[in-house]
Amino acid sequence: MTERYAVVVVGGGTAGLSAALVLGRARHRTLVVDAGEPRNAPAAHMQGYLSRDGMPPAEFLAAGREEIARYGVELVRDRVVEVDKSEDFAVVLAGGRTVRARRLVIATGLKDELPAVPGVAERFGRDVLHCPFCHGWEVRDQPFGVLASSPASVHQALIVSQWSKDVRFFLHTVAEEELSDQDLRRLAAAGVDVVPGEVAGLVVEDDRLTGVRLADGTTHGRSVLFVAPRPVPQTGLLERLGAELHETPFGAYPVVDPTGLTTVPGVWAAGNAIGFAEQVVHAASGGYRAAAAIVGDLLMSDLDAAVQE
Repeated sequence: MTERYAVVVVGGGTAGLSAALVLGRARHRTLVVDAGEPRNAPAAHMQGYLSRDGMPPAEFLAAGREEIARYGVELVRDRVVEVDKSEDFAVVLAGGRTVRARRLVIATGLKDELPAVPGVAERFGRDVLHCPFCHGWEVRDQPFGVLASSPASVHQALIVSQWSKDVRFFLHTVAEEELSDQDLRRLAAAGVDVVPGEVAGLVVEDDRLTGVRLADGTTHGRSVLFVAPRPVPQTGLLERLGAELHETPFGAYPVVDPTGLTTVPGVWAAGNAIGFAEQVVHAASGGYRAAAAIVGDLLMSDLDAAVQE
């Protein structure tokens, strides 16, 4: 017979585990389906999470899995390939298992597509970075490079100047004429050097980034390179369920209320599934809010059914 759960959480990252913890403590039978692909896996440490600053992401998630197990929450390493909605939700897993759930939490996150510059993917999360709030302190005062992917990359170049006063903004495939006069004035005021020309690759010595090489052969000594990955929201399940999405400069994300409830009744979303800028601390909070809302929703649904009977 098909197994039945009160809630199935799709995604075993921070948002999913946080939701599962609250649901387990509320005595709801909960299943977490974890594909094992956390967004912050390339990073050695996570920062900015009070009391967990500097903790390795894998260690953080392992602790979360231990915590949810104390409350009877089940976790399976698998992938959800389909969800059908009738009276409740039929959740089909890649491994062939099908389970049913009264409510869903979609915490599938997003994937970062990196610029197609040789060496960038190999060093991402080490000395090729994207978030100064995550890694700026650890690389402070080093020579920074910023790889432009669009004129909007000016913002990243300006922000990282908070952590180093030696910043070079590599225009790469962006023409200098595409930058506004205000952009150029701000870059100059921040002391950021603008470097035209396409970036051909990185210079790595003794497993350390030491420079950025342009297509014309010139090399600029840099020990840190900031890039702007293209975020790809993992919204396939939400789209198939009919959830309304809204376009942002960083992709299309589900329309949600303050608790994470989507436009599909019974379906909540949390973490990077609802936005590009959700950090670990935000994801934990979002999972908690979604779970607390679900607890109330299930209770009222059951009470209303009892009253009708």
